[in-house]
Amino acid sequence: MTQRTEPRQNAQDTATTDAAARRARRFGTLPERIRPEDTVETKPATVPDPARDTYHPDEWLIRYCG
Repeated sequence: MTQRTEPRQNAQDTATTDAAARRARRFGTLPERIRPEDTVETKPATVPDPARDTYHPDEWLIRYCG
């Protein structure tokens, strides 16, 4: 009667198995989900100028017609 033994693994089989395990560890799961709100940054196109906001559009009417 013969005994059953596990088949021997050679160096190439071990390297293939190790490489597969490393691949599964690295690429086995998807990265964490990023919300679209976290990917957008909003900022004004120009710096607000306080002198520009002090202009009164009807000032010419008060100066020249009043």
